[in-house]
Amino acid sequence: MKVLLVNGSSRENGCTFIALSEVARVLERDGIECEIFQLGKGPIRDCIGCGGCNRNACVFNDDCVNTLIQKAAESDGFVFGSPVYYAHPSGRLLSALDRAFYAGKPAFAHKPGFAVVSARRAGTTASLDAIQKHFTISEMPVVSSSYWTMVHGNTPTEVLQDAEGLQTMRNAAANLSWLLRCIEAGKKAGILPPQAETGNKTNFIR
Repeated sequence: MKVLLVNGSSRENGCTFIALSEVARVLERDGIECEIFQLGKGPIRDCIGCGGCNRNACVFNDDCVNTLIQKAAESDGFVFGSPVYYAHPSGRLLSALDRAFYAGKPAFAHKPGFAVVSARRAGTTASLDAIQKHFTISEMPVVSSSYWTMVHGNTPTEVLQDAEGLQTMRNAAANLSWLLRCIEAGKKAGILPPQAETGNKTNFIR
């Protein structure tokens, strides 16, 4: 089993990385392979709603989004991390997720995951909500923890002092590990993901 941890911060070894690393330690302890995928500092296009996303790829191939979709297809679970800017996640993460989930939804469907955010002080729950909406429209089980999955600190050193936040990361990771093993056992028992109904779209304009 493999979990893809996506770092939506342009600071590759910053506060968000500390939170993701704490999650990865628990998963690797349980024998689950982990990869931290850095969105990096380069420009990431926003979705333009062109409708051209097909074959599990975005029409734009000049940034990391199609690589993200490919890695997602090879993964069994996910953790998406972001710093908090103006009470919302990083724009680069939201742009990447919008395009990746539009173009590559099958790579994420029925695979569990959760979001983590880092903040100096506030805006965390709004940021978690914005990220996790991608999960709940894509048939992903959302993994919970003993508190909201956030860490606080203005620097990586301060985040390492957030004992409760890091504990929350570990508990979320343990729940993800448990759920991955449950899903694996279910597949071996012949329990497959359900097929969603399609075709009905309500038009609210009368």
